[in-house]
Amino acid sequence: MKHDTSNQHDIEMLNEYDFSEGIQGKYAERYHADKNLIRLDADVADMFPDAKSVNDALRALGRIIIDHQKKVS
Repeated sequence: MKHDTSNQHDIEMLNEYDFSEGIQGKYAERYHADKNLIRLDADVADMFPDAKSVNDALRALGRIIIDHQKKVS
């Protein structure tokens, strides 16, 4: 579904906007709340072409660990 952009051409930008009442970072905490970023060391990151392959590998490793724990206990 495409957005109707016909009205956007009729809107003119002002030369200046007043941001003096703005609050810097007002929504930053809310934005980052659902993000769970983990930094990989460079040598580890080089092993994976993208985030999906990292997640796939970690899921597989997780299944191996769970299966092993079931067999041991």
